[in-house]
Amino acid sequence: MWKDQAIAHVDESRSLLIDVSKEMFDNPEVAFKEVKASRRLASELEKAGFVVELGIAGLETAIRAVHPAESEGPTIAILAEYDALPELGHACGHNLIGSAALGACLALGKIKKDLPGKLIFLGTPAEEDIGGKIAMVEARVFDEVDAAMMFHPSPGYTVVGRQGLALTEVKIEFHGRPAHAAASPEKGINALDAIIQTFNGINALRQHIKSMSRIHGVITHGGVKPNIVPDYAAADFYVRAPEDDYCAELVKKLENCAKGAASATGATLNYEVIKPSYQSRKMNKAMGEAFTRNLEAIGEPMTDLPEGSGGSSDIGNVSQVVPAIHPYISISDRSVAGHSKEFAEASVSDRGHDAMLNAAKALAMTAIDLYTDSEMMNRVKEEFQK
Repeated sequence: MWKDQAIAHVDESRSLLIDVSKEMFDNPEVAFKEVKASRRLASELEKAGFVVELGIAGLETAIRAVHPAESEGPTIAILAEYDALPELGHACGHNLIGSAALGACLALGKIKKDLPGKLIFLGTPAEEDIGGKIAMVEARVFDEVDAAMMFHPSPGYTVVGRQGLALTEVKIEFHGRPAHAAASPEKGINALDAIIQTFNGINALRQHIKSMSRIHGVITHGGVKPNIVPDYAAADFYVRAPEDDYCAELVKKLENCAKGAASATGATLNYEVIKPSYQSRKMNKAMGEAFTRNLEAIGEPMTDLPEGSGGSSDIGNVSQVVPAIHPYISISDRSVAGHSKEFAEASVSDRGHDAMLNAAKALAMTAIDLYTDSEMMNRVKEEFQK
C-alpha cells in the first residue's frame, strides 16, 4: 500500500522533478559553487514541510533536511549530488541524482506520518572535487543515520553492486634551473624532463600492478617558451585501487617513480599527497537486494556490468561508517563514455529523466522496506557490523 502511494506521488511530481533536473543542467555549477542547485533543492523541501539547514559541516552548499514526522525506528538518509564538471557541465548526470533524491523524499514525505523512524535528505556537494561527503562524515553528520542510499546514472547498464575504487590525489612539482635552450642548455636543469620521466616510470610500472588499479595524471605546467629550459613543471595524478591499503602502496610506488626522475635529471622534487582520500566502497548487499527487487517491480531491468568497470566516489567514505548503497541505472540505449559530451546529452534526455523517476521510486520503496521490516533492517546492520 505505502509503496503504491510512493510510486503515485513520484508520478505526480514528474513535471517538477524534470524541471529541477533541467534547471541544474542549464546552470551547471562546479564543486562548492552549487548555489542555485542547493537553493532550489532546499526551497522545494521547505515547501514540502521539511526542516531545512543549508550550509552544514562547514560547506556552504551542503543541505540537511529532516521531515517533521519522527518516531521510534530507523533513520534513513537519501543522498543528493548536484555539482557539475568543469567545461563539460553535467556529464556525470548529477542533475539526475539531485532530482531523484528530491523525488524520493517528497514522495516519502507525503506518507511519513504513517511510517516509523526518521527521514533525512542530505545534499552533498563537490563529489567531483575533494568530496563533500568526506567533510560531512568527519563532521559526524552520519552518526545518527542507520542507512544511506542514493542512485547514479550510468552509460548503458543497470546494476546495484558495482565496485568503487579507493582514490588518492597526488600533486608533483619539480624545480630545475633555467637556461637558454639553444645557446647553453648544459647550464640548465630541465624540470619538464623530470615530469616526463615520471610518466615513463609509471608506464613501466603498469604491467606490475593489480587488476582494476589505476594511475593516471595530467601535466599542469610544462614550461614557458621552447627556447627556455623549463625550471618548473608540475603534474596532478589520481591513484586508484580496489583496496585502501593497496592504494596507499601505489601512492608510494608513484613517489619512487618521481624520486627516480629527480635523481636522473637533477631536479628537486616536491611530492604532495592530497588529503582526504576517497575510500573504497563497501555496498550493503541486504539493502542492495531490496533495491533490486523494487527496481524490477517497477519494470527497470537489471543488466550485466561491463568487465573492468569501476570508478571512485566519496560514497565510499560514507559506506565505511554506515550501511549504504549506490546503484546505477542506465540513461542511454547505447554505451557512452562517462564524463563525455554524449553522457551530458543523455542526462537531460527523456530516457535520462525516466531513469531518474524510476530511481526516485525505488529509493522510496527501499526506504519503506527498511522502515517497516525490522528483520530486514537487522540484516542490514548485522552485515555492516561484520
